Amino acid sequence: MVLILPITLKASEFSYPRVLDHPWDHFPITVYIDNKLVPLHYSLTYYADIIKSLNYWAGGGNGKLKYIPVFEIVDSEDADIRIRWDANLQKDQGAPHEVAGETILHTANGRFVYAGIILGVGNHQWMQWVPYSDTAMLVIAEHELGHALGLDHSNNPQDIMYPSNEQIDDTNPFFQSKYGSLLLIAFYTAIAVIVFIFVSWLLNRKKR
Repeated sequence: MVLILPITLKASEFSYPRVLDHPWDHFPITVYIDNKLVPLHYSLTYYADIIKSLNYWAGGGNGKLKYIPVFEIVDSEDADIRIRWDANLQKDQGAPHEVAGETILHTANGRFVYAGIILGVGNHQWMQWVPYSDTAMLVIAEHELGHALGLDHSNNPQDIMYPSNEQIDDTNPFFQSKYGSLLLIAFYTAIAVIVFIFVSWLLNRKKR
């Protein structure tokens, strides 16, 4: 009898779980990028971000794939990887709150049949809709393509496959720092104090 003990990772050790080591049974992997049926706030530059993301993985990516992928862009919705955008992933796809992208894998006989990637185009910040920058879209696309190539989430915060929204919240970097929540509280407190002083001044002026 073999006794299997649970493995506890040290702080310096990271895991890179894979959905499949070799998910595709052919090359090139065809990719369809839907830049026709796009939502409001879609940027024409997002297409170029996808190309850069494909080049990232074709160049080795994060070094955790068991193979080097070869891609071919095609104008067919029957492609192996099908990429499109959605302005509201939570409402339309039932995605968790603040999720920026989603990859749906369809498998058969231990291989991927096709992968559907749905990318958001922005989120709400400061009570207004803010489209994702090209930097954010590049990171989102690289992460989701990692799933489409067989990688699961990593526990390394520095890795592209780490499940974190911090890497896409770059529209207000000052308030997105590690002290962002404290700065935000200080900001609203300052506004409240200013309003209080102004109202007090008005009331004192009326009394005179």
